[in-house]
Amino acid sequence: MLDVLVVGAGPAGSALAAACADLGLSTALVDRAPTRPWRHTYGAWAHELPSLPADAIAARATTVKAFALTEHRLDGEYVVLHNENLRRHLSRPDIEVITGRAESITPTHVVLADGRTIEAKLMVDASGPPRGRHVEQTAVGVTLPADVLAPGEAIFMDWRQAGDPPTFCYALPLDDERVLVEETSLAHLPGLPFALLRERLHRRLAVHGWPLDRPEHERVRFPLNPPLPKGRLAAFGARAGLVHPATGYSVATALTLAPKVARAIAETPGRVRGTIWSPAARMTHGLRRRGLSALLHLPPADVPAFFELFFRLPAENQRIYLTERENFTGTAAAMLALFRSAPPRLRSAIAFAATTR
Repeated sequence: MLDVLVVGAGPAGSALAAACADLGLSTALVDRAPTRPWRHTYGAWAHELPSLPADAIAARATTVKAFALTEHRLDGEYVVLHNENLRRHLSRPDIEVITGRAESITPTHVVLADGRTIEAKLMVDASGPPRGRHVEQTAVGVTLPADVLAPGEAIFMDWRQAGDPPTFCYALPLDDERVLVEETSLAHLPGLPFALLRERLHRRLAVHGWPLDRPEHERVRFPLNPPLPKGRLAAFGARAGLVHPATGYSVATALTLAPKVARAIAETPGRVRGTIWSPAARMTHGLRRRGLSALLHLPPADVPAFFELFFRLPAENQRIYLTERENFTGTAAAMLALFRSAPPRLRSAIAFAATTR
């Protein structure tokens, strides 16, 4: 019998399967199309990633800008992952790769659509975010020539021309020749339609004088606030709720957590969920959910002012809120610092929004 069977061959599932195999656990990976390319663009702050080979990074931005009411330069290096090379880095010859669609998953076996049943001592569901009615982040992006940005530059958020409902522009280098420009709805219930984002993106490109005749590079839609998993079945990646509720990031967290979770599987399988969701991580996640609630219920006209306050925070406050999922004290301090810095009217709007369900 297998030691571990991971359902889902995306970045999170592949990282966990690789970490398990590295510990000598007999490991299998199940996916309906295990060799299909990873289509989305994965960005991360360099400091939150584990050690990766140089070719797993497709592009680096050492100048990271944000625009709210004014322009800001953010601290840290921002990187874009090279999907094909990252996948190769996470491949292991001793991982059994099984092609099939999982119809049902229990803690000890999976039933595939073709009727096969595969057993393992531990099953891990890494099949992507759960379905349901959730707050969603949505985006539409196109690729443009690299010269629309300065060399080594990325735009983390641009809330100018935010609109109602508010959206922002995200722009980053993909390689030496291409830049991805996306119009993004950070959080909305339900997620904003792609047609609206496409219209906003074309309007923004026209304002900047950038090419308008480019085909779509990607469309993005995923939930920000699904409930954390319950029951005996282990989960990982977006399926385990690792998506940051206020930013949508999860891949760097999964890559970093995978070796720790693999060690728990090898040594104390009953502590897998506690390894993923320590008390500090749960409490911090709860605070981040409050931040998401504030964003959802703020008047649209106040959203750029809210982010102006965030980007004025000290770099350490920003870094902790964006990337440190077990730093409850630091996350609370960052949120309190933003609240205290707000003028009275915006402070009242933030307080009302954060306590509205």
